[in-house]
Order: sequence, then C-alpha cells, then structure tokens
Amino acid sequence: MKRFGFEISEEENLIAHAARDFAARRLAAGAAERDRTGRFPVEEVAELGKLGLLAMKVPAEHGGAGATNVGYALAMQAIAETCASTAVILASSNLAAKILADHASAEQRVRWLEPYARGDVGPASFALTEPLGGSDAAAIRTRARLDGDAWILDGEKCWITSGAHAAFHVVFARTDGDGKDGMSCFVVPRGAKGLVVSKEEDKMGQRSSGTASLAFEQCRVPAENLVGRPGGGYSIALSALGAGRVGIAALAIGIGEAALAAAIAYAKERCAFGHAISEFQNTQFVLADSRAELDAAWLLTLRAARMLDENARAVAETSMAKLFATEACGRVVDRAVQIHGGYGYSREFLVERLYRDARVTRIYEGTNEIQRIVIAREILR
Repeated sequence: MKRFGFEISEEENLIAHAARDFAARRLAAGAAERDRTGRFPVEEVAELGKLGLLAMKVPAEHGGAGATNVGYALAMQAIAETCASTAVILASSNLAAKILADHASAEQRVRWLEPYARGDVGPASFALTEPLGGSDAAAIRTRARLDGDAWILDGEKCWITSGAHAAFHVVFARTDGDGKDGMSCFVVPRGAKGLVVSKEEDKMGQRSSGTASLAFEQCRVPAENLVGRPGGGYSIALSALGAGRVGIAALAIGIGEAALAAAIAYAKERCAFGHAISEFQNTQFVLADSRAELDAAWLLTLRAARMLDENARAVAETSMAKLFATEACGRVVDRAVQIHGGYGYSREFLVERLYRDARVTRIYEGTNEIQRIVIAREILR
C-alpha cells in the first residue's frame, strides 16, 4: 500500500495497526485520568513490552520486532494520537534499546537487551541531558572513573523519561578530559548503589511519562557495564539522534492529527448565527491549513525515515522533520483550541490536553533552535 506517496510494506502496516489497536483498547479510556493524576502507565507499558513495541527496531535475532524506521514512525504516530505521554515513553525506551542493539557486546545483549525486548523487565531510559548541558551533549559533567573491576559515576541527569520506572538506564558520562572524545556510555541498572532517583516532575504536559532526575553519588557499576569502547560515547549518542528526531516528529504528528479530528467534529456540531461553524469560510480555511501542514509534516517525516532505512546520512532531513512537524503541531493545536472557543480552555475537552502535550515537542530531542543550526550547517557544507 501507499501512504502520502510512500510505499508502506506489509510489515510496516502491521506494526502500525498493532499500535493503533492497542491505543484504542488500552490507552484511550484512561488517558485523561493519567494526565490529571500524573500516573505512570505501568501496566500499559508492560503490555507494550510484550507486544515488542519497546524494542521496535531491535533485530529479531536479539528478540526485537525488527521494524524499519518507517514502521517505527507509523507506530509512534498511532500511539501519540491517543496518548502522547505513552508515546514519549516508547521513544525513550526504543532509543535506549537501539543503542544496545547497535553497540553492546554479545554478553550485554544477552544480559540486558534480550530480556528487555521480550517485555520481561519494563521500560528503559536514555540518560544524556544534564542541568547545565541542555542540547549541548559535549558539555556533560557527569564523570566515571575506573576503580578496579568497577566504574564509579558521579553527577546528575535531568528530564529523564521513565526515570523512576526504568529497568536500566543508558547513561553517558565523561571518562577522560573534556570535549567530545572523553565521553563513554554505560548501563546502570535500577537499584544500583549510589543511584538516587528524584520525585517525578509536575509538568505542564505529557504528565504521565514519569520524568525524573537521576543523581549518581559514588554509583558503582561493574566494569563490564561499559557499552562500546572508553571514549566512544559521543558517537554512540549521535548515532541514535537522527532516528530519535523522526520519532518525535511522528509523535507531534499524532498530537496534531488528534487535534484536527477534534476540531472537525466540533466545527460540525457547534452552531452560531443559525449555522454550523464548519460552514463559515474562516473555519474552513483554518481546517484546510491544518490538513496541508500535517500532510507536509508526514512527507518530511516519512522521507527522513526512509532515508535512514536506506542508510543515508539524513542529518538535515531528520532535523527538518522534527522542526517542521513539531511547529506545525503547535499551530494545528492552537487553531483547534480557537475553534472550540472557551471550551478549548476547559479540561473537559481533549484539545486542552493536546495543547499542553504539544508544547514540549519543540524542546526535547534537541530544541528547534538546535535543529535550525543543524540544517544550516548541512546546507552550507
């Protein structure tokens, strides 16, 4: 089949269908309540693990679904259309899983990745961001030093999705000097001595995604928990970012699609001056602009995903997808709130949650200012 002009394989369509079916059956009914209380979807994420959706791009020989980046994007959009909080848990978990699939040793894959991919242990976290680092990955200050048969980690990570619930954390720390060459990657299991998890952040949006800080206070992990070579962490982190941006672009499209559907339904029902507001030209223009922008976001996102599947460099393309999709999402959701009028500001209506969920997509996985810098550097090469 084709979608927006792109050939979609049977396998890609199946993973998207599985995600959409799960979202309708298990996520939709409780999404508003989870948002209200900030409850992490423990049971729901466990079921996603059993379906293979926490390790979508992990090859089948390591227990994963072996999905393409296109299949991953379609599944992410389907989940986010129902619950953006669950979608960002998937994004973080899949990011950590792909790093282990690509860079872990055979023993590490057996020990960490395969039980995870089977859905036996719960979500994982990707722990790179620090309080003073933000989008500057090379500026991390968390340090690790080798002490006999163990690494000792000291430092802090912030804004870590699933931080309090992850079975293990893929952590980046400085092992030698400053800059890009002194960073290494580690697996730190839940409950490691010296790992202190903060209470979850009380956030504006995506409230049930379990965002927390991780403090490493003389945190001791076995030497064999080093992923890749010492000093190879920066390249490991960068290797995952392109696909991560595609995932967030798809997440933003999911939010935007939900907002547009809600706006269309409300515009057909709401009457003013004796007519449904869908009959007014201004409303039609707003809906038309929203549909056009979401289609453009789809095209950029599927292009970037397909290029990654073909092992193309796709640096600018993944940044363009993330930049455009998240900003288009913001505009679409804002229009949906406006169409709802005062009701759009009420928590009784879906678009109020979508408005809050959409805002952070322009910040995480590299701010949109960073995406513009990346794109500009590529076109000026």
